[in-house]
Amino acid sequence: MINRRAALTAILAGIGSIILTACTPRPERTPPSPEAEGTPMPTATTNRALLVYFSRPGENYSYGDRVNLDVGNTKVAAGMIREFIDIDEYEILAADPYSEDYEATVRRNVQEEKDDARPKIVGQLPDLAGYDTILIGSPVWNVQAPLIMRTFIESVDLTGKTIHPFVTYAVSRMGRVRDDYAEWLPNSNVTEGIAIQGETVRDARPDIQRWTQAIRLT
Repeated sequence: MINRRAALTAILAGIGSIILTACTPRPERTPPSPEAEGTPMPTATTNRALLVYFSRPGENYSYGDRVNLDVGNTKVAAGMIREFIDIDEYEILAADPYSEDYEATVRRNVQEEKDDARPKIVGQLPDLAGYDTILIGSPVWNVQAPLIMRTFIESVDLTGKTIHPFVTYAVSRMGRVRDDYAEWLPNSNVTEGIAIQGETVRDARPDIQRWTQAIRLT
């Protein structure tokens, strides 16, 4: 009889313990931090690059003569860059397109330089907030970048970005382009860039590959 009472007492105590545990409020669980969940946090090595360029097809200078191009030299170079880099792209297009006639474009460019013009760009400009590195390409016109490049640079925020210029040229290689960018963008890191002769751009793939490797984007 005593043993049966002891067993019954133990059973009732166990049931009470279960009920008490079920009724006791549990402390709130603190949500884990992003690190704890394994979410990668941005680091200095995170790199997103954007390819920006302006190019003009039509009649171009070629070894003292003229040649008609369906695709402008700078756009050809940009296409080669994309072969070696997984990169977003933005092509600058003039709201008032430049003439395909070489002499007419020369005259317009001279006038824009005299007027310190800012030719308008078609469409919406890219949001650069998510990019660390910008590759900026253009031809060299009269020893400098076309004024439409100044329009772009003044219309976006390039603060803190690394800028890699690339140009196609007829005579003056980089001209003033790199120095002008460094002056216009004192809060950006403007590298030396690469200059490709327009007449040889279609054979420039090895040079462009070496450049993309040198700037550590391949």
